[in-house]
Amino acid sequence: MICMKRLFISVVLIAAALSMEAAPPRTHLIVYGTQLQTITGFGAACCDGAMKPFGNDNGPVSKLYGVKSKIGLNIMRMEISPSFTGDNWGDYDWNGSLPSAKIVKKRGGIVFGTPWSPPGEYKTNGTAQGGNAEDQGYQHGKLRTDCYDKFFPWLNTYLEWMQNHEVNVDAVSIQNEPDWWVNYSGCLYEPAEQKTLVKNYAWMLDREKFPGVRIISAEPLGFRKDYFDALLNDETCREQVDIFAGHIYGHLPLQYIKPVADDALPYGKEIWMTEHSVTDNIDHMPNWNDNLIFAEELNECMLAGCTGYIYWYMRAHWAFCGTGQAWEHNGQSYNFPENEKDALLPRAFVMSHFSKNVTGSTRLQTSLDNISGRQNENVLFNYEFSAYVKGDSIIVMAINATSNSRELKISLPYVVKSGTLWLSTGNETANLCQKSTLDISEPTDELIYEMPAQSLNTYIFTINGSTAIQDVKLYQENSTGWHTLDGISLNKKPTQKGVYIHNGKKVVIK
Repeated sequence: MICMKRLFISVVLIAAALSMEAAPPRTHLIVYGTQLQTITGFGAACCDGAMKPFGNDNGPVSKLYGVKSKIGLNIMRMEISPSFTGDNWGDYDWNGSLPSAKIVKKRGGIVFGTPWSPPGEYKTNGTAQGGNAEDQGYQHGKLRTDCYDKFFPWLNTYLEWMQNHEVNVDAVSIQNEPDWWVNYSGCLYEPAEQKTLVKNYAWMLDREKFPGVRIISAEPLGFRKDYFDALLNDETCREQVDIFAGHIYGHLPLQYIKPVADDALPYGKEIWMTEHSVTDNIDHMPNWNDNLIFAEELNECMLAGCTGYIYWYMRAHWAFCGTGQAWEHNGQSYNFPENEKDALLPRAFVMSHFSKNVTGSTRLQTSLDNISGRQNENVLFNYEFSAYVKGDSIIVMAINATSNSRELKISLPYVVKSGTLWLSTGNETANLCQKSTLDISEPTDELIYEMPAQSLNTYIFTINGSTAIQDVKLYQENSTGWHTLDGISLNKKPTQKGVYIHNGKKVVIK
């Protein structure tokens, strides 16, 4: 009898062990009600191949922009070429981006301009070129100090020309990559030089004539904090600059963007990543591993505090729309049969997980915010997560970059009654943005789902009941601490003039 009992117990233990081995590992994600930055949107630059704008070629923006498009982009970046009239620079004059800008604006989007260089006659080297070439004399092209007072009036000329051509530009930047000495169009600024320009002359941007136009900081190559500190630490500069922007070439978002966002968001500033191309210059069409790297970069920029993410080219074999051409790289020509001109590429659908769902949302704190993120920009992190609230929805982004499936337990701050899953598991059309209804048998605030291997998952849950939805909308009014009117939580009492929420009441800072 004892032997039979021992045998029975052994069988039970073996069965339990086998069951435990069969069950996939589990990650527990807790989503809190704490609201962080509000997401303005996602976009790309109006150019392809050697920065040439599209002119009357409307293929890319027509497919990528607007809530009715498959991708849902809403921010477009364009070059402000160093012209005075917009009519004398061939393909690179102000006409180059005008047709695309009109489409984006008609579809409710945001357009902003970035100078690669002010007019050459304003510069120390007398040309729009950056000066880093033998035929340019290796001169550091900078804005001459006696021309600082001409810079913002020149931007006014650009804004007026665009306005006269039916486009109200939403924002203008100081400079593309002021920290990068180039042989193409470029202009160098030290942090102190940008501070002097903004502090003494930014008032000359005609905000009465162009109501609503915002100033974007110079956009350093590596999101260098010293460029932003020089502006943030000066009250006059802080009042003038609305958006702090930069690029992340060789610089991971959580290491470089987050420290800037932590300082700037409490002042009600926006944080935009305005240029990066992930796995570009490759001799193959991006595989699914490459595109998961892109998904993680998008997610990490959100975790770092970004309110806007703008990719580089719209059209390139490593971007959103196909070129229809072979790729020349290191003396070799590569033909990609799937590279049909203006065909939407898999990377565009990866972007749509964010652009179609996260735009207009407010990020929520999660238990895994601080451990998400890679140590190498070309190596996938195993698992990444982020969460957002938007109207009556809670959105959870989950990336499983491993070769094994994994269970995800999600604890939410509100009870939900239904949900939808967007799932992407590979580059093939059938594996991109598969939409399905989530199984929620009764209202709950805890759910468990399986994340397939190598997958990008967007869970969209509908909050149960009008009371809970109202609680979300009024969160900042009922919470302690300081918040902006649009729900951004501030780390300290703001010093910038404006109206804020403090301990559930509106407070005016004068």
